[in-house]
Amino acid sequence: MKPFIREYVNEEQLKTDVNKLQAKGVNKDDIYILTHDDERTGRLADGADANTIGMKEMDFSSAVGNMFNSQGDELRTKLQEMGFSEAEAENYEEELDDGKILLMVTNDDQVNNYLM
Repeated sequence: MKPFIREYVNEEQLKTDVNKLQAKGVNKDDIYILTHDDERTGRLADGADANTIGMKEMDFSSAVGNMFNSQGDELRTKLQEMGFSEAEAENYEEELDDGKILLMVTNDDQVNNYLM
């Protein structure tokens, strides 16, 4: 099952939605934030008490391979590891290029209802 995904331009709105999810009992381990910039991703994830897509989400061989690729290649591979198709990953990576923030939630099919 693919994760729920939503794009944000506003960091405060992202944090508000992460708080809503956690208030509804969504496990922190199932909430991921991705941006085009590793520092920004880490800062937002820390501030919102969410995760980044790291080594534990990616199988080791692709994680090692990604260390040598461009940032765009790495982001697309991370998205594919989360369950998105190559075409979807390319579309989302372009959104990240434009400065958007992606919120992904795994293991919960009620997320849409939580964020109404």
